[in-house]
Amino acid sequence: MATRKKDKFSILLSNIALNVKESANYFADYKLNNVSDLKIFSEQMKEYETKGDTLVHDVTKELHNAFITFIEREDILTLTMGMDDVLDGLEHTAALFEMYSVVNADQYMLKFVDAIRSCAAEIEVAVDMLATKKLLKMREPAIRIKDLESKCDGILRESIKHLFANEKDPIRIIQYKEIYEELENVADYCQAVANTLESIIMKNA
Repeated sequence: MATRKKDKFSILLSNIALNVKESANYFADYKLNNVSDLKIFSEQMKEYETKGDTLVHDVTKELHNAFITFIEREDILTLTMGMDDVLDGLEHTAALFEMYSVVNADQYMLKFVDAIRSCAAEIEVAVDMLATKKLLKMREPAIRIKDLESKCDGILRESIKHLFANEKDPIRIIQYKEIYEELENVADYCQAVANTLESIIMKNA
């Protein structure tokens, strides 16, 4: 029996989701021991981001040439750009670590990164479900992403409260606060992807 050929857009979206997951895993797993590690870390995250830009370009080029698409063009583009925002946010955070020479990630940064890694894994699961038209099942990973983002809101409040209560160096306060806020932004981008997934479910399921 012949297997049905996978839609080219679902393949492209799956490739983007996989790149996001791999970049989040690298971000979470990379061990920073000294300042020289920061350059390697930042450069590798830039490579993931550059690969992501190429994949986005592939989607926009294919959309321009496509006569029909498996879901609405606008939804393909919104999902593509949403996942790319997650990747851009991670790359920007890695650049902040290098710029501020932050080698020792504190407990709050680790909590953020752990949640973002989980979000990226859920995004890949959901996009694979989209590719196989398991639309209603996509709701479960979308809900889990929103729960993780909600936890990140709490981590942000807790981290900034702790920072102002315990850190005496005003420059370090500015640097750490910016990193916390950028990590929370990445969680927000993940939630935006979840919202797009839910919108696709409503339109197509």
